[in-house]
Amino acid sequence: MIYNQEAFDIRMDWGYAGVRELAPISDVIIIVDVLSFSTCVDIATARGALIYPYRWKDESAVSYAQEMGAELADFKRKFTAGYSLSPTSLTAIEAQTKLVLSSPNGATLSLATGSTPTLCGSLRNAAAVAAKAKEYGNRIGIIAAGEQWPDQTIRVAFEDAVGAGAIISYLTGTLSPESKASLAIFESAKSSLLTDIKNCCSGKELIERGFEQDIDLACDFNVSQYAPLLQEGGFYSVNC
Repeated sequence: MIYNQEAFDIRMDWGYAGVRELAPISDVIIIVDVLSFSTCVDIATARGALIYPYRWKDESAVSYAQEMGAELADFKRKFTAGYSLSPTSLTAIEAQTKLVLSSPNGATLSLATGSTPTLCGSLRNAAAVAAKAKEYGNRIGIIAAGEQWPDQTIRVAFEDAVGAGAIISYLTGTLSPESKASLAIFESAKSSLLTDIKNCCSGKELIERGFEQDIDLACDFNVSQYAPLLQEGGFYSVNC
């Protein structure tokens, strides 16, 4: 009870442990993984695709894709051919496409929420996701995915704190101190959103790898009116 922020309507936490704390006592959970998973899910589902999150990048993902009658996104981030965790690779995905998207962060967290309704939020759809979340109740949990250090411990990621804060800015109710902090980060960055995210650690890493366009897509603030909802193992878009 100490760690679940239950005294407040709007709660914010990080990673898998955060999901375990917030999901059981929330009306809805919002997963935020700005520079990869959440942006991919928004782009793909807004075009009518169905995204199946999957945790592992191994042979079990191949079997799962076959079981679901879906394509399997490439394990390596790329946009030159086929689909991957690069949002750019999904900008032309066709409606009705079923795609398994393996991710150690956003996908893993999405599958950890149990029976709690789960939305996928980003900077692209912050207002839409907040509006949809309110339909489920006042107790809203926002989970910032973060990244992983080489030893697989969580690395707090600036872009996910900003994304969580952007969604919180459209919510009403009492805010936990953690939610207030995330909101303050967003408020400080919103006038220089693209520049700040390109200059944060995650942004610089993607630019060095040749994925600057992915950042541009991720920072298209509120261009999407869709809220990806997880049902029967897959995200599909709900028009808000």
